[in-house]
Amino acid sequence: MSTEQEQIKKKFKFPTAFTILFIITVVVAVLTFVIPAGQFAYKNGEPVPGTYHPVEPNPQRLRDAIAAPINGMYGIQDRSGNVNIYNSGDLYGAIDVALFILLIGGFLGVTMKTGAIDAGIGSVVKSLGQRGKVLITVLMIIFAAGGTSYGMAEESLAFYPLIIAAMIVLGYDAFSAVALIMLGAGIGTLGSTINPFSTGVATGIAGIPLFEGVIYRIVILVGGIAIGIWFVMRYAGKVKADASKSLVADMKEANEKHFLGGSQTGETVELTSRRKLILVLFLFAFLGMIVGVIPWLDIGITRITTRWWWFGEMSAWFMVMGIIIGLAGGLGEEGTVNAFIDGARDMVGVALVVAVARGISVIMTNGLIIDTVLYWCQQLTSGLTSVAFINAIFLVYIPLAFLIPSSSGLATVTMPIMAPLASFAGVPTHLVVTAYQSASGLVNLVTPTFAVVTGGLAIGRISFGVWWKWVALLVLLLAILVMVVLSVGALVGV
Repeated sequence: MSTEQEQIKKKFKFPTAFTILFIITVVVAVLTFVIPAGQFAYKNGEPVPGTYHPVEPNPQRLRDAIAAPINGMYGIQDRSGNVNIYNSGDLYGAIDVALFILLIGGFLGVTMKTGAIDAGIGSVVKSLGQRGKVLITVLMIIFAAGGTSYGMAEESLAFYPLIIAAMIVLGYDAFSAVALIMLGAGIGTLGSTINPFSTGVATGIAGIPLFEGVIYRIVILVGGIAIGIWFVMRYAGKVKADASKSLVADMKEANEKHFLGGSQTGETVELTSRRKLILVLFLFAFLGMIVGVIPWLDIGITRITTRWWWFGEMSAWFMVMGIIIGLAGGLGEEGTVNAFIDGARDMVGVALVVAVARGISVIMTNGLIIDTVLYWCQQLTSGLTSVAFINAIFLVYIPLAFLIPSSSGLATVTMPIMAPLASFAGVPTHLVVTAYQSASGLVNLVTPTFAVVTGGLAIGRISFGVWWKWVALLVLLLAILVMVVLSVGALVGV
């Protein structure tokens, strides 16, 4: 390669998340001029099969695209008062997720200020030594358990700064940590077994028991997380052996300063009794969040009270725990407030990215094109053999999952149409549920319209281009795994 070619290559830089999302917003707005507007009749928030009909177009113009991120932040739709029914039945915009991210940042800022995180990481490094791969395996399994049980998604954003710091100290990089978390929780959600927000909603609408077909979902979960762990460990091992192999090698020093608070890898922060208390409170905060968000009642557990927490409750919880940790850590009133504000400031960019991503769903909803795409998918899958049908359903759900990144929202608007088609193709209905949740989980590993992807990459300071290039092979392997399992299920017929 010539010097001139090298200079050209160095000059090229993949656009930021904001630019990518705005381009997608404009493209989707253009599609509202091309794709015919149409709607199903809805009953109790669910589309009624056979009721699709054309409606008056509502194309989204440039001014709508520009206003979309603002409307997406507040949950406001267009001036006619259209309501977004594609987001789990709620009318919230990105403001709930954005506020959660800011308060998580404040909570982490206070905890970092006490020095407990640095001390804790130092202790972990000392105890693990060269066994960093054990940490990767254990953490990915833990995140996968959260994904498969209750659809761990935005909640995982809270763990990024801590785990990135730990991985850097262990000799890996920020990319390894982001991959560990995103793929762990993401593959867990892809292989949801009892997740009430995807599997539960879908099976309920399809009229089948939650555990029907669970064996296929378990195979996808176990196989998927095994592939994911191998994929992450393969990359992390290369970085450990040679730091120049890191996909973010050019940011090594900057990341060490950003995530380790300016302390060098070799420095040791004493793990005092006070800092041990802070770490206990820190872990208690996350345990409290997990207990609060899991719908224990829906999965048959009655001994633990289901609290039905969502972003409002989680945000308040971390705000309170941040205050408690600050005071327990000896920061005082002023020190706690300042540390909280500094931590929240570091997350402003992440919060804004989430708002821009939500704006895309505003354009699609107000453009009245989602139901048309759904209707086309219904027509595409009719008249196929059982194996061809179930794989076609899986492939059809991939673009649908991009249009509707909310798993429960996707189930609500598609399952009343897709589930009845299974009987015509001689396929068990539970396979349609598995195809839906697998496609949704697969897309949500890469789509910039999903807050977890945009937020996680923003926290890790990783560009979409780098992430997409690296994760492409893994996505292909997971897709093959899912299609093999679906094909076996269609052939067995049970």
